[in-house]
Amino acid sequence: MTIDFRKELIEITEETRVQEQEPMSRHTTFRLGGNADYLVDAKNADEVKALIDLCKRENVPFYVIGNGSNLLVGDKGYRGVIIRIFKHMNEVWVKENVVYAQAGALLSKIANAALAESLTGFEFAAGIPGTLGGAVVMNAGAYGGELKDVLQWAEVVTDDGEILRLSVEELELGYRTSIIVKKGYVVLGGAIQLQKSDKDKIKAQMDDLKERRITKQPLEYPSAGSTFKRPVGYFAGKLIDDAGLRGFKLGGAQVSQKHCGFVINTGNATAKDVVDLIEEVQKRVKGNAGVTLETEVRRLGDF
Repeated sequence: MTIDFRKELIEITEETRVQEQEPMSRHTTFRLGGNADYLVDAKNADEVKALIDLCKRENVPFYVIGNGSNLLVGDKGYRGVIIRIFKHMNEVWVKENVVYAQAGALLSKIANAALAESLTGFEFAAGIPGTLGGAVVMNAGAYGGELKDVLQWAEVVTDDGEILRLSVEELELGYRTSIIVKKGYVVLGGAIQLQKSDKDKIKAQMDDLKERRITKQPLEYPSAGSTFKRPVGYFAGKLIDDAGLRGFKLGGAQVSQKHCGFVINTGNATAKDVVDLIEEVQKRVKGNAGVTLETEVRRLGDF
């Protein structure tokens, strides 16, 4: 990292959007994690490309995040640059039956824009606490709906700095995976194809799903959402419950009493607490049911 690296970051963006030694606990829904060397907010595709180019040229590690909703950052932080595509790249607009959005737009914002135009098909995503970029990367889904059901295309930056518009077929969206994951692309935005319907019906569906989330999920605690992927033929939460782990706690991390598929931060958890708890859950579920639980949550940095 050159002496003037911070200066170069500022020249690409601006001083107010470059934060040094920034606690990642401020930028993840788990509300934990050590400092990143730099956190930089990008506001357009050119900045994203330029930041990536700079990091590569200087051999500085980088990682792209949205609102940090599916992320566990280590207690020792991240040695490199966190490029955040969020509040400065979150525009949403509607044309006929298509909702267009930048990668930093929250799914809830997109769902509300669809509702305003009486467009149905995106209700399932209204309560998912992530951005469009993250949703494309992991093919986000809930309550029987998946992004691949409605996504028309996404615009990405490739590893070579080329901007491509990939169709939903080219994105190879599967269960919590995509070509983005496989090739290390960065999502810039996308288009969501919906259908006209009755606004009251759409609102009722969104309200129903919201009520189900509030009732069944531990939204009052910091977490990264569902901690484990759904094993084929099983439900992760039931396997964890059957292993006697409801409410199981290590340090400040706990298996939620309300929904065993969630690991929560009870207020003073460290990343190590969360990792230790996850590994203990995996070990006990394997011993009890013979099933290997895989995590949905991405780990980043030094633990």
